Amino acid sequence: MYAIVETGGKQYRVQPGEILRFEKLPGEVGGTVELNQVRLVQGDAGLLVGHPWVEKARVTAQIISQGRTRSMMIFKKKRRKNYRRTKGHRQCFTQVRITDITTA
Repeated sequence: MYAIVETGGKQYRVQPGEILRFEKLPGEVGGTVELNQVRLVQGDAGLLVGHPWVEKARVTAQIISQGRTRSMMIFKKKRRKNYRRTKGHRQCFTQVRITDITTA
C-alpha cells in the first residue's frame, strides 16, 4: 500500500514504515502528525485518485526529529562595480516515520 501526499508545496510517495524528510511541520519530537492532503492511494481496494484530494484519506506519521540542513552560501557579484554580497541559509525540516495510511 502506498499514497501520494502533498505537504510544504511538494508531493511525496509514502509507504508505512518509511522515513522521510518534509518541510517543517508543527509538533514535538515523539508526537504524531496527520497529513490529510492525499492525492492518491493504492491499496487493497484498488487505486483511488482524488480530485484534488481523496475524501477521508489520512496518512499518520510519527515525528522523529526537527532540525535544520547544512548551511548553503549565497554569493552575488556584479563585475567591475565592486558589488559583492554573501548570505547563508539553513532550511528547517521535520523527519517523520510513516505509521499508517487509512482511507475511511
